[in-house]
Formats: sequence, structure tokens, C-alpha cells
Amino acid sequence: MKKWTLLDQALTPDGKTISLHEHDGSFTIRVAGAELMSTRRHASEEKIAELACAHVRGVAGARVLIGGLGFGFTLKAALGAVAADATVVVVEILDAVIGWNRTPSFPAADAMTDPRVTVLQQDVVEALRETREGFDSMILDVDNGPAALSTDGNARLYDYPGLQLARTALRPGGCVAFWSAAPDPAFERLMTRAGFIVDVQRGRSHGNSGGRHTIFLGRVKKEC
Repeated sequence: MKKWTLLDQALTPDGKTISLHEHDGSFTIRVAGAELMSTRRHASEEKIAELACAHVRGVAGARVLIGGLGFGFTLKAALGAVAADATVVVVEILDAVIGWNRTPSFPAADAMTDPRVTVLQQDVVEALRETREGFDSMILDVDNGPAALSTDGNARLYDYPGLQLARTALRPGGCVAFWSAAPDPAFERLMTRAGFIVDVQRGRSHGNSGGRHTIFLGRVKKEC
């Protein structure tokens, strides 16, 4: 049996090793040896973009933020949902992950060069704090979910101040979506307390098969 080949590795901000592996044309990213994502299973990463961008499909001048680049499946799906004059800002803290996705054989290589796309190497919390124009849709997939953190620093995106920050960064009528590997009723309640109208969806990791992932959608009302 062909073994996985280590292609590259780097350190996360909290000192863990993040690594890129290849096997027979498929890729996986691991943190401290545990698989974080794979090009073989990505249906829920596309679904989160479709759900988060449903209200801006074809809307002129829409602004979308994607926190966490991964293998770019969410980015590609978002680009397929927004108009030609939309702006899609991708925030990824690791330069290595950005570089990997510019590899021609990677799923998002073409999406990375789309003129609608701006890529920022930055912590997504800091990007939210600095935004001035606001976003119609925000897709946040920086970890395995609120309770399954591969990087300790990501916790501040899922706590109450982080949720309030996300709400402030949304335009009226906007939507934020959080990807999670598992259900989390406590996080759902926290989103409601932070002022979101919450909807929870489930999605398979691979089409109609594979594990079920959770997508938390938080909407803010339009101003009267």
C-alpha cells in the first residue's frame, strides 16, 4: 500500500506542527499528527458557503469574508454564489497554508487568482476588529468547532466577545456561518444570547455519505 508523503510543514502560532501530506493525488492537512481536513471529504465545506451566501446570490457589491482557507473548497463555492462585482476576503493566519493553495494541482489554485479575491495573512479576530466596511456574509471555519480546538488561540472566536465582534462586523441583514465537526447546543445558545437569529444545519463530509458535520448560521435583522 502506498504511504502518505510529507510535502511540507510549519508551526502554528501556539507551536504545534501543521503538515501537508499527499497520497495518490489526494491531500490532507494535519495538526500535531491529527487530520484536520482532506481533499477527499469536503461536501460540508461547500455547503457552508452555499448556505451563508444564499441571501447575496447575484446581489451587486456583496462583501464576503472567509475565515480559514483550508483547501479552498469553501472559497470556490462562495465565488460560485456571488456576483461578478463581489468582494471575497479570505483571512488565513498561516503563510504556509496560503502558499500550499497556490500550488497548481490544488483545488483552489484558480480561485486564488480570481480578481474578486483578496487574501490576508492575519488572525481572523484581528481582521474583524479592523474592518470598516462590514460584510454581508462571513464564513468561519478556522478549527474543528467551538469545542474541538486544534489551536488554543482560536477559542476567542467562539466565546461571547468573539460572537459580538462577528455581529458588529456584519452589515444589516447579514449572516455568519460557523463550521463544526459536531453539534454544540451550548454554542447555539451562546449565539442566540449574542443577538443572532440562529439556524443549525447538518451536512455530510462526502456527498450523501461520510460523517455529519454541523453548520451554525447566525443572522442579524435588517434595519427598518
